[in-house]
Amino acid sequence: MKEPLDSWQLRAFATLAATGSFTQAARELHLTQSAVSHSMRALERSAGCRLFDRMGKKVVLTLAGEQLLQHTRKILDEMDAARTSLEQLGRWGRGRLRLGTTTTACQHIIPPVLREFKESFPDHLISIEPGDTPALVELLLQRRIDLALCVDPPPEPPLEFQRLFTDELKFIAGPLHPWAQAGRVTQADIPRQRYILYSKSSVTFRLVQSYFAQEDMVLNTVMELGDIQACKELVKLGLGVSIIAPWVAQRELNEGSLVAFPLGRRKLTRQWGVLHWRGKRLNLAEETFLNLCRSVAADLAG
Repeated sequence: MKEPLDSWQLRAFATLAATGSFTQAARELHLTQSAVSHSMRALERSAGCRLFDRMGKKVVLTLAGEQLLQHTRKILDEMDAARTSLEQLGRWGRGRLRLGTTTTACQHIIPPVLREFKESFPDHLISIEPGDTPALVELLLQRRIDLALCVDPPPEPPLEFQRLFTDELKFIAGPLHPWAQAGRVTQADIPRQRYILYSKSSVTFRLVQSYFAQEDMVLNTVMELGDIQACKELVKLGLGVSIIAPWVAQRELNEGSLVAFPLGRRKLTRQWGVLHWRGKRLNLAEETFLNLCRSVAADLAG
């Protein structure tokens, strides 16, 4: 394998090609004429061909030199662009934040958080990957995101979970449902209902299954949907009962288009938080995002 061309030698080569003079090139590069001469001989050895012809006190490019100069200009332009990009990234407020969030958090938590975040970091590049908690864990392990806003997943040793708030899952029914009409849930009716539940791949679905297994109940008729909003809309139409956290349906509960009931004497709660690599020192932008999530989450707790 051939050694790559030296970037400093290429810069000296471009300068000499532009000036046509070792003396002038040395002056512009703040080097001795001898240093420039040695550098060009080394570049010619590396390239395996002559790059300059001497014409008195001037030097002119050979055919090989002209071809190398075209490539050199592109290389130096790319190097300068890379340096400029890195310098801009290092300025106050510049950077990137790669987030992963559940669809629920993306709809109800992320908008107010990012609205505040952009005031402090207006030039930050932000990307958001929506997905269920298991998918977000994989994205973190693959280092494709920096932080994940999600429900507490099963333990994953490389990752650390910073808690934000706890919510409670409840039955959600339409206002014409018998439970809504009676103002209470009849325990014997629970297994007989048609349920409209969020994705089977989610942590929430597994929590619901585990909860009713401990109550010696099986939810026989379950329709699975990948969108919480769709679950709520079908419940409004009287097509079944869902199990979600009231804060996700606060608007509908306030207007009376949905009604919430406890699952039973025993509560079913979830822990929400931000997941990141264990031992990672969060930068200022990440710390700010986390604190803003805590602020918004304070209104959702319970």
